[in-house]
Amino acid sequence: MNWRAFDLNLLVVFEAVMQDGSVTRAGKRLGMSQPALSHALNRLRYLVKDQLFIRTPTGMVPTPRAEQLALPLRHALAEMQRALEPETFVAAQANRRFSIAINNYAAIVMAAPLVAAVAAAAPLVQLDLRPSGTLDVFDLLDSGALDVAIGTFDTVGERFGSTALLEDRFVAVMRREHPAGRSKLSAEAFGALAHVAISSSGDDTGFIDRSLATRGTKRRIALRLPYLSAGPVLAKSDMVATLSRRVAEALARGAAVQFRELPFTSPMVRTSMLWHRKLDGYPAHRWLRDVIASVSRGL
Repeated sequence: MNWRAFDLNLLVVFEAVMQDGSVTRAGKRLGMSQPALSHALNRLRYLVKDQLFIRTPTGMVPTPRAEQLALPLRHALAEMQRALEPETFVAAQANRRFSIAINNYAAIVMAAPLVAAVAAAAPLVQLDLRPSGTLDVFDLLDSGALDVAIGTFDTVGERFGSTALLEDRFVAVMRREHPAGRSKLSAEAFGALAHVAISSSGDDTGFIDRSLATRGTKRRIALRLPYLSAGPVLAKSDMVATLSRRVAEALARGAAVQFRELPFTSPMVRTSMLWHRKLDGYPAHRWLRDVIASVSRGL
């Protein structure tokens, strides 16, 4: 391959289609029309002698050759972007994208104030907030496809930097006129309620069953549902859910629900920010981390 004649923009097109799984969405992200992006993709196919992506009813599926190329090209593009960044970062003038993985807790509690803070300080900066539950976060941080991850992490490798953002405890959430919400909630009364388990939370709520067992009672899981359904369902039933306090506060603002202290001690849930240490010294990345930390302090 004649590298002097190779158009590096074709690699940007490849990465966009690889991430979005769609020529249309990739074109919107890159500011290209669908015909222009398809033409660029066909040029790259010719150069590497492979189809790279196969159109299916669910989107563009990468071929084995595309899967083989994806990680090294992602590394190369990330390194090129960082190498070309200015030595100082002027937020008000910056025009770039940050990719951030967030868990469900951060999506509910932090996403809105973070978006507002970035928009106010850097109106041309684009945020790509991605649900961490569907991602291999460590791999994407390694490759440079993610700038930051926000969530609850166990032991991580030394190659990652981290900082604590928020601490939270669990509370019981129920409708505002719920009979169990009229007085202090006992363990027996709490255990006797119909409980909702949040299937998309990722929270370890086994402490509830252990605490109830020591008091000679147990709970009954009557329903499992995602966060998006919790507020409306709780507001129109006599069920109860155990959620982080800040999530409960967010639900209480949008639905007719209240929250009460649990009848036993709740463990602490710690939300942290994670990034790759190779990005420690890059001004743009330091700015992003500072904004996230500032937003969390405001909560």
